[in-house]
Amino acid sequence: MAHDDAAAAPTLDIARCPLAEINAFDPAILNDPYPYYRRLRSEAPVFRDPKTGIVSVSTYDLIMEVNRQPSVFSNAFGEALRSGSTGTMDPEEMAIMKDGIAVVDTMLTADPPAHTRYRKLSAKAFTHKRVEQMGAYVAKVTNDLIDSFVDQGACEFKSAFANHLPMIVIADSLGVPRSDMDRFHRWSDAFVVQLGGVSDRETRLEAARRIVEFQRYFIDRIEEKRANPTEDVISDLVHATLAEEGDARTMDYSELLSILQQLLVAGNETTAHTLTAGLYYLTADPALRARVAADPELIPSFVEETLRLLTPSHNMWRVVKQDAEIGGFPVKKGEIMLVRYGSGNRDESHFPHPDDFDPARPDAREHLAFGAGIHTCIGAQLARKEMVTAFPIILDRLKNPRFPAGRNAFRYSPNMLLRGVAELHIEFDR
Repeated sequence: MAHDDAAAAPTLDIARCPLAEINAFDPAILNDPYPYYRRLRSEAPVFRDPKTGIVSVSTYDLIMEVNRQPSVFSNAFGEALRSGSTGTMDPEEMAIMKDGIAVVDTMLTADPPAHTRYRKLSAKAFTHKRVEQMGAYVAKVTNDLIDSFVDQGACEFKSAFANHLPMIVIADSLGVPRSDMDRFHRWSDAFVVQLGGVSDRETRLEAARRIVEFQRYFIDRIEEKRANPTEDVISDLVHATLAEEGDARTMDYSELLSILQQLLVAGNETTAHTLTAGLYYLTADPALRARVAADPELIPSFVEETLRLLTPSHNMWRVVKQDAEIGGFPVKKGEIMLVRYGSGNRDESHFPHPDDFDPARPDAREHLAFGAGIHTCIGAQLARKEMVTAFPIILDRLKNPRFPAGRNAFRYSPNMLLRGVAELHIEFDR
């Protein structure tokens, strides 16, 4: 893990600097947050940052306590995201977004009962049976992607493979053509900009333009599926009703676009980051690679340990709905909270030797990489299926992987919510 945690170390002394003076949004902290997390867990498990007013929750047990109380610690943070988490939306950004559809809060940024209704509808598109039948299909996509670069003996893995596998799976599931994949990546990146909360003005403006493009494209697909239903997720959503709950109407554009954008990002970014991290761990540690290759039954727990150690959904926002206490620390109605899943997954009080990669860790599946409680990621089963299927093929076909000298910076994209290395160059035996 030397490359992972030591790259671009912060210039300030995290071990000595008072917590109140540390800028948690510093790119160096975002690149390697773990020394900061250790300070938070030991000194201030619930910490109100005097610079921003954001309340951080960083230990495993307190994070679980927050997630068990959705009526107190709300997911209705959509407006904060749309305004960059710092104030009102830029007027130019607002004008761009007015050319599109004002989406409603459905799953990620909604609370019950609305969240419950929309999640039920979306869950029908990814049933256990449907996902479990995807193994042979995911294996074929995996092999086809590897076929495209394996003869070269080298690749930048994230752009050659990891970005494509989950995006192809979600595109095929939605029922949209693979020929539009470049668009889907561009739009997914735009939503990530909104989620991150740390982008500059020009980046946010360009993201807004791309989001409007996304909406126009999928409105056309929605109308196509409305007129001619097919066996895919968009058709399922377009024709779904909540008749069993007394609401027989179908969803409108605002609701459908909200769900589709979440499926696009959730079905892509986090899995791509975890696939890349998994190959990093296998390449950096030949003993780990040999152990996993020799015992295929370790693959599921290897995937869980990769998810725990990386935590691609690294932090998540909450809004405090009423004056309350968490861990004896008073929080006030209206405060913005940051639930630090990446810290909880390295909490030494829950995971012994938390910075070590243990492919046989007995409690690895208790990780918080998919969140917890009612907002546990709806695509968790699909993500696991993709990775459990892909990694044995990767191990079999990319023999003796290694890092080419001077090609990798091992830097992570600066984003408050999502964590993943920007690129991973590898060489392997042809």
